Amino acid sequence: MTTKKISIDIPREVLHAAKMSTKELKQELAISLYEKGKLSFGKAREIVEMKVGAFQQLLGSRDIPVNYDVESYEEDLETLEERG
Repeated sequence: MTTKKISIDIPREVLHAAKMSTKELKQELAISLYEKGKLSFGKAREIVEMKVGAFQQLLGSRDIPVNYDVESYEEDLETLEERG
């Protein structure tokens, strides 16, 4: 499976006004989509490029329950296999 990336244009002024870095914005997007059930744990973790434990801690620091189910586990296995 080939991974394609997309770019989203966000004016620097928006990041400045929000007092966020690009990395922080990606974290907020991933957390929000995960919390709303739009992304699995594995896919949200891919956005922020964090290891499982680090992403679990990030969610825990926001009092967001981790729902690491079989689907998420299988997605993580698939990602690991793709990366060798």
